Amino acid sequence: MIFSTLLILIDVLIRKSIPANPLGSATELIKHSKALSLVLRLAPFAGIAFLWFIAVIRDLLGNRDDRFFATVFLGSGLVYLAMMPVCAAIARALLLVLETEPERVIQSGANAIGRASTYEILHIYAIRIAAVFMTSVSTIMLRAQIGPRVLAFLGYVLALVLLFGVETFDWASLAFRCGLC
Repeated sequence: MIFSTLLILIDVLIRKSIPANPLGSATELIKHSKALSLVLRLAPFAGIAFLWFIAVIRDLLGNRDDRFFATVFLGSGLVYLAMMPVCAAIARALLLVLETEPERVIQSGANAIGRASTYEILHIYAIRIAAVFMTSVSTIMLRAQIGPRVLAFLGYVLALVLLFGVETFDWASLAFRCGLC
């Protein structure tokens, strides 16, 4: 629950602070640097909460786990977890340099590379790894019978949406229509 809450808060703050275009203006980043700094400071706590979530699930499974899916579960969870601080570090470094030497960063192209890297890691790769994680969790739930079957099937459906629809679906407009932002 802590991870989910922090991740939603982080995503909402990022969506409000950074335009959808990863190659957009650097002035937007500078204008929202305080909100982005808060997000970047929350990211490690979300990661810690996610690590605890993985540990709790593995403990609940005990000897009932399927070694194949338990490995996919742990591996995809750790890869996802590793992407968060990498993305946060790139974004934080970009913010620090933009605050001190904005013209130099913009002219050198470092702004575009930093923003595009952050966007790709967060919105393309991490989302797909999250889909793999959701699939493994859903399969483990079904095999170990530790949760409602409908929740596992919902996990499969959402994982498919994340896996194949991540580049075509406009997440930001959905969040605005649902009142999240």
